[in-house]
Amino acid sequence: MGSHRTREGQRFSADPDLQPQPLWHARHRAYHRQRVLRAWDLLAGAATDVMALALPVECVCCGKEDLALCAGCERRLRMLTRRPFRAETGAPALMDTDGSVILPVVAAGIYREELSQSILAFKRHGQGQLRQVLSKVLANTLGAAYAGRDGMVLVPVPTSGSAYRKRGFSPVHLLLAGAGRGCNGRRLECNDALRKVRKPEAGAGLTGGQKGLGRADRSGRVRGSMRTARGAPGRSLRGRQCILVDDVLTTGATLAEAARAIHEAGGIVRGAVVLAATRAPDAAAAPARSRHPVEWLGDS
Repeated sequence: MGSHRTREGQRFSADPDLQPQPLWHARHRAYHRQRVLRAWDLLAGAATDVMALALPVECVCCGKEDLALCAGCERRLRMLTRRPFRAETGAPALMDTDGSVILPVVAAGIYREELSQSILAFKRHGQGQLRQVLSKVLANTLGAAYAGRDGMVLVPVPTSGSAYRKRGFSPVHLLLAGAGRGCNGRRLECNDALRKVRKPEAGAGLTGGQKGLGRADRSGRVRGSMRTARGAPGRSLRGRQCILVDDVLTTGATLAEAARAIHEAGGIVRGAVVLAATRAPDAAAAPARSRHPVEWLGDS
């Protein structure tokens, strides 16, 4: 994939490996009848101004100053993710040779424009505002994918050890923690049961990302690279219905490997949820998608 260039000339790599804070109606400070609230509002505004001077921030999409994601770009990101969709038909590793679905996936949006730039910036720097924005996007998508069903366990796809050491955090875990009660008002049950393992036969070949690799190379690299945690976390998946959670869907090889590890531990993988898919779904392979975009748990 190429690189994106913002209006201010800043470049963003379109590497998929590496919410919006909801808009509210503005209230003038004078609307607060209590003096304490007015004083707090003034202090908060002053603190924001001081922080903007001490730690200058620019919108990761357009370069506008003072916010990590300006109101206009946040609105466009919300529009890009307003209709979650079934995305597995764009991921070769998740489709069988006869066209049947191996693993259904619901994506919040296509990996482009404000969505791709926000995800990449968050994964590089983990800004608090971007975490809130993307967590809300993830929560909304999980709510759509749940479709009123209970008893599902969310299992985040782990990041590699080298990526964790470089960033200091796991993006998917942070976003899931930020999603909170965003899934139809219910507490999300998460199980951090998956672990990355180093394949002895791969040796140094596991270093580096998967950018630029084809389907076969990606599948070969990730095959056997995950297992469930030993002890209670891994055992607790036995017989449970699980939903995988990741940030970006490319070929689907990573999700397929995660599903294999959970199945091996006795869990039942019903599907996956991602923030973005790098390819639009194949409408011909999923003719019902327009009428029932995310009715997939137990139906595929």
